[in-house]
Amino acid sequence: MNAIRMTTACLGAAIGMTMLGGCMQARIEESREAATPMGKGERVVILAKPQIEGAGAEDEFMDCIGSNLGSGSHKVAVHDNNDFVDQMFPWFEPSTAPGKPEGMSELLARPGVADQVSKTGVRYVVWLDGSTRKTDGGGSLACGAAPGGAGCIGFGWWQKESAYEATIWDLKQAKSAGSVGTNVTGTSAIVGAIIARVQATACNRMSSQLRNFFSGTDTHAAGTH
Repeated sequence: MNAIRMTTACLGAAIGMTMLGGCMQARIEESREAATPMGKGERVVILAKPQIEGAGAEDEFMDCIGSNLGSGSHKVAVHDNNDFVDQMFPWFEPSTAPGKPEGMSELLARPGVADQVSKTGVRYVVWLDGSTRKTDGGGSLACGAAPGGAGCIGFGWWQKESAYEATIWDLKQAKSAGSVGTNVTGTSAIVGAIIARVQATACNRMSSQLRNFFSGTDTHAAGTH
């Protein structure tokens, strides 16, 4: 079961003599391999996918996803990621975490590991991979602060891209349940102001899709707005 959704939004606003305009395009992709029921007391943990060098996603993005999932009328129970890694030490450290779902069966078979996972209440691990980066930009913009206030002089533009993928593992079944990906690009022309919300948009889009993934209300259609 797959779903792809694309949305495009352009904005323009005038604040006094400050003009700013920009466009964002967001793409969501989903692939489901298994149902993801959430039993009473079961939780989700958000972890950076282990990489050969560095982490799979920025800490602030992971925190944003966890915070969004754990709030609202259809919130999902989220376990603190640092606490989970500490409780499961050393099995979910970047250097020792299983690289594939199949490796989870071997890990859970080790003495005491399955019992420790059960104590945490974590049913699903969401492995996050990706980053936000500036892909282009130009112009000249100078900003500063003075006793009368702060402001910027000049004209500038930037383009940023946030590309992330979340892979969901079911620890109870020791297998992959699917994945959710998001790609958000934003271009903004700036006169006297700076706006940078590409990563926040990516977080909101992915959080919403993950919430739907766990509640069973996945998006089945694609559209452009």
